[in-house]
Amino acid sequence: MNNKFLTIHRQEAGYRPIHDRIHDFGEVEQTLNSKDRRTQASRCMDCGVPFCHWACPLGNKPPEWNDALSKGDYETAYRLLNDTNDFPEFTGRICPALCEKACVLNLMSHEPTTNRENEAAITEMAFQENLVHVVQPVRNGRRVAVIGAGPAGLVAANRLNRMGYAVTVFERCENAGGLLRYGIPNFKLNKAIIDRRLHLLYEEGIDFRYGEDIDLTSLPEGYDAYVVSTGTPTARDLPVPGRELRGVHFALDMLSQQNRILAGTDFKKDELVNARDKDVLVIGGGDTGSDCIGTAHRQGCRSVTQIEIMPKPPVGPDDPHNPWPNYPRTFKTTSSHEEGCTRRWNVNTLEFIGKDGRLTGVKVQEIKWKPNPDGGRPIMEPAGKPEVIKCELALLAMGFVKPEMPQFADNVFTAGDAATGASLVVRAMAGGRKAAADIDNYLNATNK
Repeated sequence: MNNKFLTIHRQEAGYRPIHDRIHDFGEVEQTLNSKDRRTQASRCMDCGVPFCHWACPLGNKPPEWNDALSKGDYETAYRLLNDTNDFPEFTGRICPALCEKACVLNLMSHEPTTNRENEAAITEMAFQENLVHVVQPVRNGRRVAVIGAGPAGLVAANRLNRMGYAVTVFERCENAGGLLRYGIPNFKLNKAIIDRRLHLLYEEGIDFRYGEDIDLTSLPEGYDAYVVSTGTPTARDLPVPGRELRGVHFALDMLSQQNRILAGTDFKKDELVNARDKDVLVIGGGDTGSDCIGTAHRQGCRSVTQIEIMPKPPVGPDDPHNPWPNYPRTFKTTSSHEEGCTRRWNVNTLEFIGKDGRLTGVKVQEIKWKPNPDGGRPIMEPAGKPEVIKCELALLAMGFVKPEMPQFADNVFTAGDAATGASLVVRAMAGGRKAAADIDNYLNATNK
């Protein structure tokens, strides 16, 4: 077993300075130099029972590729990484790193191996050194349609194409990526990273058809099998008085519009969802809400407040209700929170308040949660007097509704959020791999 973890501490690349990064949409995360990155990879213990394998939805093998990275063998490191992860340049930037929370070093000292950053570094070096090659598969004469070009659909398309199927991807938006492109801000994932991978998929023969809003009850004809990977397009709403006021928007109204603006799309002034010179209220305490905070700062807001109806999570690093090697549900401060935000928990939204049709504030009330004597969801009770939070822009970031799917034929397979409801990108990618394998097994069985 490697023992460098005894003398080498965890070193993260960290973020660009706040005073610098809030003025642009460039990626906030920095990188270590190659020597320090290899040193960090050398901390991996090469455990006899590597819980990181178990924790990763893709079944990534950090001990193997960390060992290759520590030796400077980027070609082997990338091959090992790409065997299980089709697009490690995505997860290396935005994954919450379930593997790191399950790392034995996290149990011992709360200094797990920097797997996520190592993953990104391996992939960037692979592209830089021309180690990522175009593959031209031998075609098997069968055709598969993929409906939706988010992370699940892209992975399924990539796997099926490599197996020899002729793959057509139908996407209702103007470009591929799903929430990677239209939900996650550029300061977390530069869209040039997506485009770089798409160019490879184009060269490998995948046919992308954009602006195609497919009716799931009437799938395109002429295909041997289908992958439905349409995500969770319906955001959870907040139907309280005043919801119709101008200034109340879903989080993705702002996030997707800002990403499109950065890509060159023009919007009319009255169409803009912009935080400039406004007090902003973000309703919802998850990652999407955090992305709204960072975007609001870059648009020039006056202030940001984030409220969450659930209690404040325990301050870590350990979660007594979800112990190692499970992912701890603990208090999280993102790079966007660091840029400035008032955060409150146990706050319920009662009403949107406005003047002349425009939002001026939101009436809220502190609440408490009591155990339900019948079991199930706890009971919410008032715990304070109603108050008004002044704001001119309110963003609803309360998650997404799991879509209801029609009854499909046996040759139709669902993947990603369309199958599971809203979840992590890495889980959607794992769903794409499974759908591709299931289709291959199905078509091989039916053609015997």
